[in-house]
Amino acid sequence: MTAQFIFTTAPFVHCHASTLVELPDGDLLTAWFAGTQEGAKDVGIWLARHHAGTWTPPKKVADEPDVPCWNPVLFCDPGGLVWLFYKVGPSPQTWTGAYRTSADGGRTWSPVTYLPAGLLGPIKNKPLLLSSGELLCGTSVESYRAWACWVEISTDGGQTWTKHGPITVPGENYGVIQPTLWEAAPGRIVMLTRATQRIGRVCRVTSEDGGRTWAPAQPTTLPNPNSGLDAVRLHEGTVALVYNHTTTGRTPLNLAFSQDDGLTWSEPLTLEDQPGEYSYPAIIQTRDGNLHLTYTWRRIRIKHLVLTPEECQG
Repeated sequence: MTAQFIFTTAPFVHCHASTLVELPDGDLLTAWFAGTQEGAKDVGIWLARHHAGTWTPPKKVADEPDVPCWNPVLFCDPGGLVWLFYKVGPSPQTWTGAYRTSADGGRTWSPVTYLPAGLLGPIKNKPLLLSSGELLCGTSVESYRAWACWVEISTDGGQTWTKHGPITVPGENYGVIQPTLWEAAPGRIVMLTRATQRIGRVCRVTSEDGGRTWAPAQPTTLPNPNSGLDAVRLHEGTVALVYNHTTTGRTPLNLAFSQDDGLTWSEPLTLEDQPGEYSYPAIIQTRDGNLHLTYTWRRIRIKHLVLTPEECQG
C-alpha cells in the first residue's frame, strides 16, 4: 500500500468530501470542497490531477457567490465526458444540485447547469453505469426529522432523469443517507448506506429491477457512526468497502471485503487509527486492477492510498 497527500499547502484551511475518477488516458482526477470551514460562504469545489505519479496543485473549479458548495462527485461517461456534480446552498436541507462537464479531461469546464427542484444528482458517491447502459445515481434527502435515500436514473446519458424511492429503514423515519451502489448481476443492484447513530449500523438494500423499486433497508453487522462510506465491486466480483468501523467518532478508517455482495464481510483492515477525523472516503478500481482511495485527513488535507491487486484479495 502506498500513500500520499494530494497537497501539503493550499489557499484554504478546511477541506472535506473528496471524489475520485480515472480518465481514459489513465490519469486520475480528484475533487473536494474547501474554504474557511464547512458551510462557510467561501467554500468552493477544488480539483487536482494525478499524472506520472504526481498531483497537480489544487485549482478551484466551482463556486457560488456568498453561498457554500458541497459534496462534489466525479464521473467519466463512456464517451469520455467528465461530469462534476456538486451541490450549492446554505445547508444540506436547502441545497440545489448542479453540475459542470469537461470534454478535455478536466482542463476546461462547461458553464454550470442547475438541476430542477427535486433532483440533486449523486449525493456523495460515484454514479453507477448499469449493464443496460442506464446511469444510476444514489442520492438522499435530509429534511427536518426525516432522512431517506433515493436513486435517480437516466436512460439518455444524463439528459433527463427519473427519481425512485424513498428507501428507508422500517420504523426509522430519521435514518439513512448517502448510498453507494454496485450491480451484482444484470438489473440486480445492491446499496449500502450511511445511517444515523440511532441505527448505528451500515444498512443494506437491494433492487431486482435496475433500481426502480427497492426492498426495505436492513442494518448489517458493520458499525456506522453517522459517517460517509463508499464501495466498489472489483473486476473479479469481490466488493471493497471503506468506512469507519465504529459507532462513535470518525476514527478508525477501515477497509473490508465481501465475497457475497455485502451479506458478510472480512475482518476490517485499518487504514487510519490515530486521533483525529478520517472520513468521507471515495474508492475506485482502475483498469490496471489497483484500488485507489481518497479521504478527508483531519479536515486539513485529502489523502490518497493505492493498493495492488494482491492486497485487494480480501
